[in-house]
Amino acid sequence: MEIPLSRYHNFSLHQFQTSTCSFSTKVLSLGSCFEGFTSKVRNWRNPFSQICCSSKNQGLRRPPLMPKPSKIEYGERREPVLDSTQIRKSCSGLCSQIEKLVFCNRYREAMELFEILELEDGFDVGSSTYDALFSACVALRSIRGVKRVFNYMVSSGFEPDLYVMNRVLLMHTRCGMMIDACKLFDEMPERDVVSWMTMIGGYVDSGNHPEAFRLFLCMWEDINDGRPRTFATMVRASAGLGLVQVGRQVHSCALKMGVGDDIFVSCALIDMYSKCGVIEDARCVFDQMSEKTTVGWNSMIAAYALHGYSEEALNMYYDMRYSGAKMDHFTISIVIRICSRLASLEHAKQAHAALVRHGFGSDLVANSALVDFYSKWGRMEDARHVFDRMLRKNVISWNALIAGYGNHGQGEEAIEIFEQMLRERMIPNHVTFLAVLSACSYSGLSERGWEIFHSMSTDHKIKPRAMHYACMIELLGREGLLDEAFAFIRSAPFKPTPNMWAALLTACRMHENFELGKLAAEKLYGMEPEKICNYVVLLNIYNSSGKLKEAAGVLHTLKRKGLRMLPACSWIEVEKQPYAFLCGDKSHTQTKEIFQKADSLMAEISRHGYIAEDETLLPDVDEEEQRVLKYHSEKLAIAFGLINTPNWTPLQITQGHRICGDCHTAIKLIAMVTGREIVIRDASRFHHFRNGSCSCGDYW
Repeated sequence: MEIPLSRYHNFSLHQFQTSTCSFSTKVLSLGSCFEGFTSKVRNWRNPFSQICCSSKNQGLRRPPLMPKPSKIEYGERREPVLDSTQIRKSCSGLCSQIEKLVFCNRYREAMELFEILELEDGFDVGSSTYDALFSACVALRSIRGVKRVFNYMVSSGFEPDLYVMNRVLLMHTRCGMMIDACKLFDEMPERDVVSWMTMIGGYVDSGNHPEAFRLFLCMWEDINDGRPRTFATMVRASAGLGLVQVGRQVHSCALKMGVGDDIFVSCALIDMYSKCGVIEDARCVFDQMSEKTTVGWNSMIAAYALHGYSEEALNMYYDMRYSGAKMDHFTISIVIRICSRLASLEHAKQAHAALVRHGFGSDLVANSALVDFYSKWGRMEDARHVFDRMLRKNVISWNALIAGYGNHGQGEEAIEIFEQMLRERMIPNHVTFLAVLSACSYSGLSERGWEIFHSMSTDHKIKPRAMHYACMIELLGREGLLDEAFAFIRSAPFKPTPNMWAALLTACRMHENFELGKLAAEKLYGMEPEKICNYVVLLNIYNSSGKLKEAAGVLHTLKRKGLRMLPACSWIEVEKQPYAFLCGDKSHTQTKEIFQKADSLMAEISRHGYIAEDETLLPDVDEEEQRVLKYHSEKLAIAFGLINTPNWTPLQITQGHRICGDCHTAIKLIAMVTGREIVIRDASRFHHFRNGSCSCGDYW
């Protein structure tokens, strides 16, 4: 039974109470056994001697120290019956082969040879062979294999020593068989620190962090162990609970035991403080590390990235590089993801070069991150090149490429990759279908989209989710089938989500359906009352329909709620340096040249039929910007890019709002008259402007 963490959010560690007395208990909480945990570490030879586990007072008893029996009882067991004419069969050759296969990581073949042992009775299998079989089961994560090996060991009459029993316990915990592991642990006549930590680590890995703490406290009643591994494990448990006060108590005890500077403990602490949202404490632990290892650097970079401090994470990466610390594929994978968030193509290229230079050119995780980055930022040729060179591909790699083609309006290519994925017997997941259905909706491939949607449940046994329904609503909206889209929402087998209503609202804006748009907007108001873009879309509908009184009512609602349409901001990167622009921005050193370029562009596209849409309020921005249409932030960014980049390079622009109708029309003509490709990532999707057209098909 999973215990919700919300139960522990208002408690510190000393407030937990132990509720049961059996090691096999499934629902529990940490008890007063941790009360005064940090304050009672006084006797350094036996620092935990004063800790009293309340579970002991409630009847929890350690197994008595009994002499080792000749045979350990593990439930019912079939004893081999040998008469005077029978002898144990020798299988040294077969056992040797199994051990060699495991040594060479050929685990499946080792388990296939083990079947021969299962078919014959009386083989004399030694502990080294069982040890190899345990390793094979752990590597394969095979529950069936665990049961086969363990049952064979019991039925053959093998008498395991403490080492073998610890390996049996590890085999069960690593394969997630915690109920069986708990039963074995309770029945062990002898335990050492390895036994305890195997169980505690198993609970941490399985997400049962309160039980891990209870067992940890009971362990101190039996064995006083202050090893770094113990504290690193308990710090992980603190991170799992999400309780920084618990983690701080464990941190304090680790310092008093003299293991606070251990590399593994320090890295676990960085991770714990990061996950608990205390990034300053994570940095403090990192700065105090006597030896900053690769794992330590990675932990700190990941901590910054986790909380959105992308620039700090990138600076930390460069500090790591200058320090001479060895980078691994995980380091570079993090940096690539950070570059994706910052839309920094140049930094990503450097990370790609570092990936190859450090010998990780074939790494699956890093290359999948590269495919994802290039796909997100319109470099589909680069993404496909990396993808094709990958020696191994997983579902994440395929999903990234499919989504990339879809996001950039190349729906046919996305479907082609999806079909290739199926031909190569790669099993798709719900993310795969989201990517390919989004590709169909972005490119208007209605018939193919519906075929794939229906195949989810019929051919692949994947139940469609709300996100998949939103894609189909957009497909219906593109075709103007608004009533059908509304009926599709009402027929959904779950409560409609904001994304589903937002897809309908967008369709109503594009087709100027006032009544249905108002209904969709009202639904969104109830679900997301503080999300300003919902109000803006309805405002757009009213304005484009000439409903000025209703539009004024929306503006009044915004003011009453204290919501304000913020000025739009656009970014462009030139020579590895990002530049930000606001509407009518005059803060740049090249302001005069930028405005002159913008004026000349407006004059040139006017000769090709451009007329400013003075009466249309379409951007998700302040209405004051309507008075300076030709100086919108994206137009200034484009003018700056045209001045400062070679004429054969595409312009890559990012902005935090949805592009307005006037800018969309203008940029299509700017791309045509300049011969430049212009890529804009707005709050809705990617827009690739080439030769007077846009990849979105004028639907966004």
